[in-house]
Amino acid sequence: MQNNHLKQFISIGELAKRSGVSVATLRFYEEKQLIWSVRTNGNQRRYLRAMLRRVAIIKIAQVVGIRLDEVKQAFSVLPQEQIASKQDWQNMSKLWKEQLDNKILTLLQLRQQLDWCIGCGCLSMDQCPLRNPDDYLARESSGAHFQQVLLALDRLDQTET
Repeated sequence: MQNNHLKQFISIGELAKRSGVSVATLRFYEEKQLIWSVRTNGNQRRYLRAMLRRVAIIKIAQVVGIRLDEVKQAFSVLPQEQIASKQDWQNMSKLWKEQLDNKILTLLQLRQQLDWCIGCGCLSMDQCPLRNPDDYLARESSGAHFQQVLLALDRLDQTET
């Protein structure tokens, strides 16, 4: 029975290898209280195999721009220094869903607005989501105002030659 208990724990090197993050990163995550370890009699760190899931979630969160303090907050609904059950993970997921939905919506809006602004070129206070406060021409109309001026100058140059 005790031997089976020991199989639940892995070394920091094995956790690093299996999770694809460095030993230093694992120590950092532990310092930030995102993961935890127990110490052997020789003062070596041992991690529950379940830490692999936490590290995977941390990595995914970072890829999509979720800060570590947000991950820690999400993990706060999980049992402390125990293996989280399927229900625990589902509870965390429900709490995180709204935050993720908001991030997705913000990114989609930004993508759409950037395409619109790049095509327009006006940076209008009335219409531009980037809100250029110095766009005094926005009061007159929206659109690329200087493009009309450049076209007129180009025509003028062509008639002079």
